[in-house]
Amino acid sequence: MSNEEHNIHDFDISLICEYFSSMDRQGPGSTEATIKALSFIDNLHKNSKIADLGCGTGGQTIVLAQNTSGNITAIDLFPDFIDKLNNNVQKLNLQTRVKGVIGSMDKLDFQPNELDLIWSEGAIYNIGFEKGMNYWNNFLKKGGYVAVSEASWLTEERPKEIFDFWNEAYPEIDTIPNKIAQMQKAGYVVMAAFILPEYCWTQNFFIPGITAQKIFLDKYKGNQSAEEFIKYEKHHALLYDQYKDYYGYVFYIGKKI
Repeated sequence: MSNEEHNIHDFDISLICEYFSSMDRQGPGSTEATIKALSFIDNLHKNSKIADLGCGTGGQTIVLAQNTSGNITAIDLFPDFIDKLNNNVQKLNLQTRVKGVIGSMDKLDFQPNELDLIWSEGAIYNIGFEKGMNYWNNFLKKGGYVAVSEASWLTEERPKEIFDFWNEAYPEIDTIPNKIAQMQKAGYVVMAAFILPEYCWTQNFFIPGITAQKIFLDKYKGNQSAEEFIKYEKHHALLYDQYKDYYGYVFYIGKKI
């Protein structure tokens, strides 16, 4: 089977977790983008309760902690990701305000109207944008914020190759106006939406992946599943280089009304 015929859901989840746990970021993003998104959010203070859902190894969690004074609960399904986050939290002496816990973004233990801010970079796709926006709304205080980055179409028309790739990987990918409409329908005033710059993909995700891929392939030499997964990741990078005018990650920031 060629890499073009695979989608990300075809691969062993433990292999995917191991590969991405070796990287600082599990998807496109940057410190600057996190801080920019945070700039649209007000009324945070030392008693604010923040949840970072699908936090991965916590690159953005640390940025949030360094640029807010509230208490952050960072949640991810994968123990390796949470272990790495909590180790970094200890090294940076943030453990009084930041805690990584194993859990699912669609089975949250928070109380209704408990949170001041829900954050999720490149992860809401795991349960779907529309479902996430509606479900997470229950846990936000009135006037609380949600901020997510999400794969989105940047044009109304797009070539068949890239359409097919994303439709297989994430059928809920949609245009920016349609995502904004979904947020409004779920009970938010949309405060901002901005496209992540190209370097968030290239310098911060695909280029670090080259080193991670070499190490991974050396470890799993002859493992067909591992080799096919790396082919998929390389194909993903090539597609972005070819079709980046048609799609990207977009940060959406909304306020619960």
